[in-house]
Amino acid sequence: MTQWHDLSLGKRPEGRWALTGEWIVVDTPRGPRLVRDGEVVIEHDRILHAGAHFDGEVSARFDMGAALIAPGFVDLDALGDLDTTLLSYDNWPSERKGRVWPQTYVERGPYEMYTPDELVAQKRFAFGQLLLNGITSAAPIASLFYREWGETVEEFTAAADVAEDMGLRVWLGPAYRSGGMVADEDGTLRAVFDEARGLRGLQDAVRFARGLQGRALVSPMLAPDRVETCTDTLLKRTMHAAEDLDCPVRLHMAQGQMELQTVQALHGKTAPEWLDGIGCLSPRLLAPHATVATQEDLERYRDNGVTVVHCPLVSARHGGALRSFAKLRAMGINVAMGTDTAPPDMVLNMAVGMIACRLTAGHRSVRSGEMFDAATARGAAALGRSDIGVLRAGAKADIAVFDMADTHLVPRIDPVQTLILGATGRVTKATIVDGRLSMRDGAVAGIDMARARTDMQAQFDGLVARYPERTLGHPPVGEIFPPTFPLSNGD
Repeated sequence: MTQWHDLSLGKRPEGRWALTGEWIVVDTPRGPRLVRDGEVVIEHDRILHAGAHFDGEVSARFDMGAALIAPGFVDLDALGDLDTTLLSYDNWPSERKGRVWPQTYVERGPYEMYTPDELVAQKRFAFGQLLLNGITSAAPIASLFYREWGETVEEFTAAADVAEDMGLRVWLGPAYRSGGMVADEDGTLRAVFDEARGLRGLQDAVRFARGLQGRALVSPMLAPDRVETCTDTLLKRTMHAAEDLDCPVRLHMAQGQMELQTVQALHGKTAPEWLDGIGCLSPRLLAPHATVATQEDLERYRDNGVTVVHCPLVSARHGGALRSFAKLRAMGINVAMGTDTAPPDMVLNMAVGMIACRLTAGHRSVRSGEMFDAATARGAAALGRSDIGVLRAGAKADIAVFDMADTHLVPRIDPVQTLILGATGRVTKATIVDGRLSMRDGAVAGIDMARARTDMQAQFDGLVARYPERTLGHPPVGEIFPPTFPLSNGD
């Protein structure tokens, strides 16, 4: 009989096969339910059965032991490059720490900081990190700050190939924009625009989307960058294109003071108010992060069916919080989850999300099941899918297995609560996507993660070394990013 560790990464076991475990989260007409000592039966890319013991024939049955078998996470703001937000953790203000283009850099001509091969390698590593954390569906995002302007069809065609090869379900689209922020010599920030360039980026994104037909794991998404970098023409045409393509649109807005002040200066309104006025709020819209959204903004989201993508870890790192997860749910707003930082740990994000909600709305404001729902079924709903983010007959076989025997998870109580209280996705034992074994015990299909980690650190170190030419006043690296404590020679 085939043993669990004999299964080939990236492959589907032959025939009808089953996973058994101490706990399973199954979807029922009455909502999610926990099943003790149950099993999930998989046939090709679909779940045939999820619940108590299956009496039918299976070609193999794999016992996961003291495990929680659950739907894979849906990450609607998943890092697809190297996380440079880490550089701003202790270093501010952003315009003097290389997080905004200085005018002198713009005058010399912005350029690509990475080669095409490096960009593809980043996607492969990022996708591997997602699979390590039980994320089976993702909408990747990358920073345009290190690009000449926007992302390209060629790199995203390569990214689609990588996703299919590794076994990750993705919504992809090259990011585009009409403008960006520039810092003058005195540190004053202003927005500069090139609308024609943004519209060409949209045309490229539509061309990419139309070329995705026949992809098993890749669906299109339109991804205008940040709201303050877009014009009304670009956004209107984006929403029209999304209707034609029948795809989601992700747009970051209501996420920070720089954006809030810039949009107010440009349009005299908050970003959600501006978009509502030009007819660009829609159920297709995925809107990270909503941490500076007003009550009126939230009502606009609710009335137009916008999904808020909650990314609690990256927001909390920089002093922000959704106010609050419980409030938005009570208003009837669909709240899904994103990670948007390294590590892309959805378990940790659920833990931080619960902490932030209880700090802002009270201890009894949120329960573990609501946060778990946001990380699974609510994300699927935002994508218009009912066959992912759940374990039930007929759903896609997108599954995460968590090791509840991990020595850090003691004492154990309810498995979902224990997982979130453990606050780390490192207990992810296996990730299955479309019936394929994409990750097992830290090994990921299609990549040597240890070697890739070394390569990514080398890329990151090279990026940091070039920061002075892209930073206001062009100070040395040690001044831009000083160490936590002064360096010592041992004296």
